[in-house]
Amino acid sequence: MTAMDWTNLGVSLLLGLMIFLFILRIVLSWYPQVELNRFPLNAIALPTEPFLSPTRKIIPPLGGVDISPIIWVGIISLLREILVGQQGLLR
Repeated sequence: MTAMDWTNLGVSLLLGLMIFLFILRIVLSWYPQVELNRFPLNAIALPTEPFLSPTRKIIPPLGGVDISPIIWVGIISLLREILVGQQGLLR
């Protein structure tokens, strides 16, 4: 494998992990009683909160529903496709 292949793999895995974490945040938002500052759940909250808190300031929750994780899933999916998709920039 060349260095570019390793780069593609690393970027793809990182962006895929972030999408997965944001999807878990969406699922956890269905359970408001869950404490995100305790161990297994803070592993989900810590990497995603720096993205979500500024987004919540721009787009507040609509009708009590926080749509910021949905927005980030879309942004990261688009970024992943642009960078390492079938005809991505890193290919």
